[in-house]
Amino acid sequence: MSTAELHWFKSSYSDSGEAGSCVEVAPAPTTIHIRDSKTPTGPRLTLAPEAWSAFLPYASGSSVI
Repeated sequence: MSTAELHWFKSSYSDSGEAGSCVEVAPAPTTIHIRDSKTPTGPRLTLAPEAWSAFLPYASGSSVI
């Protein structure tokens, strides 16, 4: 799958505050792509699904450290 074929999603919370600043995510069969919504042609991160799943509890504030 090329990056042109990715379907990007962002949180419904992204439209409030900070002028719409948010992270967009595009799941692919074997990777998760992440970018800044303000610079969609800028740098991107590519993670394994396992790394993304491990990160989500921290991002949502539901993890226990």
